[in-house]
Amino acid sequence: MPVGPPQRHGMPLTRRTLAGGILVGVGVAAFVDEVVFHQLLHWHHFYDRSTTDVGLVSDGLFHAGGWLATVAGLFLYADLRRRDGLVRPAWWSGVCLGIGGFQLYDGTIQHKVLRLHQIRYDVDPAPYDWTWNVIAVLFLAAGAALWLRARRAGAAAHGRADAHAGTA
Repeated sequence: MPVGPPQRHGMPLTRRTLAGGILVGVGVAAFVDEVVFHQLLHWHHFYDRSTTDVGLVSDGLFHAGGWLATVAGLFLYADLRRRDGLVRPAWWSGVCLGIGGFQLYDGTIQHKVLRLHQIRYDVDPAPYDWTWNVIAVLFLAAGAALWLRARRAGAAAHGRADAHAGTA
């Protein structure tokens, strides 16, 4: 039984597009973090407050969560394409917001509040923390700018659809 009103084919689905992009952005950020900092550089594990074995298990769970977000976002993307409802600026806005949100959460909550891990040990973490969080804010700003653009494009498209419906 349908929960909400059915979406017409070809109707832009801006918020659904944004949600899919956010999921993919979170997944991409998690993937890059896992591969670069955990596997290639060996700077930290997702959870560093126990044994190396626990750290490796936490990395695996973190990696699985990142891929789950990516796959869910790509399913939304495919559905949006099928419905002809994808709004590209909203998609890229979501990707940037997902990357930036993940990084800022990781850099503030996980690194500083919960102290699950630091970016790097045996060095002054301040330059790494600042770089990590500034990059996060830049992604968030880009995502916000793209979201405003997507909303304007969606409003313009909605206005054109209303105008065409009134002439039929």
